[in-house]
Amino acid sequence: MAALPVFRWHLAPDGYATRRQLRAQGLRPGGQEVAATLERPRRRRGPLVAYLYRVDLAKPVRPMTPGRWAALAAANAARRICPECRTDAGYVIPASLGMCVPCAYPEPADSPRSV
Repeated sequence: MAALPVFRWHLAPDGYATRRQLRAQGLRPGGQEVAATLERPRRRRGPLVAYLYRVDLAKPVRPMTPGRWAALAAANAARRICPECRTDAGYVIPASLGMCVPCAYPEPADSPRSV
């Protein structure tokens, strides 16, 4: 197995792109292997590494079908429903709490706000 070419930050030749750069062009890697790496040196730690793919082998992004749009809408709606009170919170439930804010921090009955 041959070693991958390594380029310094901002010095990759034309024809290579990261996943994000491919996506901005409406492309995806399409099953190809990583073609090269990009390294950004850091002082006290190892370098930051980005994987590069060949643009000429990239494929177009698959279009969203009505079924995929429906599945995405259902997944986003599920992230808004509190598992405790089963209501739509109106925002994405924080993973750190696992429930909506009123369920996570209930008001005591004798507090001034509860009147």
